[in-house]
Amino acid sequence: MTTTTTPEPEPDPAQVRQQVASMLMPGVVSYDDAKAKLEAGVGGIFITSWADPNLLTEPGRDIHALRAEIGRPFDVAIDFEGGRVQRFSHILGDHPAPRDLAATMSMEEVEAKAQEIGQSLSAHGITVDFAPVIDVDGGGLEVVGDRSFSQDPRLAGDYGAAFARGLQRAGVHPVFKHYPGHGRASGDTHLGEAITPPLPELMGHDLIPFEEAFVQAPGAAVMVGHMVVPGLGDGITPASLNNHAYGLLRNHHKFDGMAYTDDLTGMAAISNTMSIEQAVPKALAAGADQALWSSASDINAVIDACVHAVETGEIHPYRLQSGAQRVAHRLDSMQ
Repeated sequence: MTTTTTPEPEPDPAQVRQQVASMLMPGVVSYDDAKAKLEAGVGGIFITSWADPNLLTEPGRDIHALRAEIGRPFDVAIDFEGGRVQRFSHILGDHPAPRDLAATMSMEEVEAKAQEIGQSLSAHGITVDFAPVIDVDGGGLEVVGDRSFSQDPRLAGDYGAAFARGLQRAGVHPVFKHYPGHGRASGDTHLGEAITPPLPELMGHDLIPFEEAFVQAPGAAVMVGHMVVPGLGDGITPASLNNHAYGLLRNHHKFDGMAYTDDLTGMAAISNTMSIEQAVPKALAAGADQALWSSASDINAVIDACVHAVETGEIHPYRLQSGAQRVAHRLDSMQ
């Protein structure tokens, strides 16, 4: 008896291009820049700290006008944690750092404060806040410091979850960062390679806030940082490009929300060794649902590089489907 197998259908090139584009979140600096990148099909845009403030305030040339012109749902993200990381605070409001919030407020009060922040972001068309930081302070790193709620892992997670719930109540998508924990890394990923303690040590300390927060604020997203984790995969690849980091997130923590990378161009831990056209396909192949970057780039060149990675098998078809479906679900929820 002869058996035959039906070959897998060839993927539709237009669909592949649409899917990979949806998994990108480039930085934008102006209305026209944002419009061009959205017209290329990206699923979201990131308002950089050096963007034209008119993108948030100018009638007919702001985010609301952009939504009307583009005519499809898309995310608009910003870094707004409070304290030293709160972009355009003269427009969006000025709020205390996370450490100060935890020192002076109950968790219910922090949730209310985050809702206040979220309401301001939402009023200006912003749908994703790359906050809260739930790294555990205590490693002496200036890049963490008062951006962390606490040196106690469980308090860091509890307060982070309260902040996330407040954003959610305002209709803004919170993003826990920087998985799997930057607090005790050897350096700042903005400046170069940063190595965490070995994975077993992370499991007993730095990963605890993520475990707490994922349970207490379901539906939130996560940002995977650029730290190298000994014992996680080859112990050389930054977590944001490391399929073992995403495997830990999905399989160990049972996290099923959106996973973003940290900035792939504005941080030397990545940009010292690869271009954006190299980094983005690696991130998507590893498990990121949306690759984030801030620096100027040729959006079509990045999309082309991702399409090529699909065609050559670097990005597995299942990986493309799962990431694109998660983005589609996120965007559908906005309608």
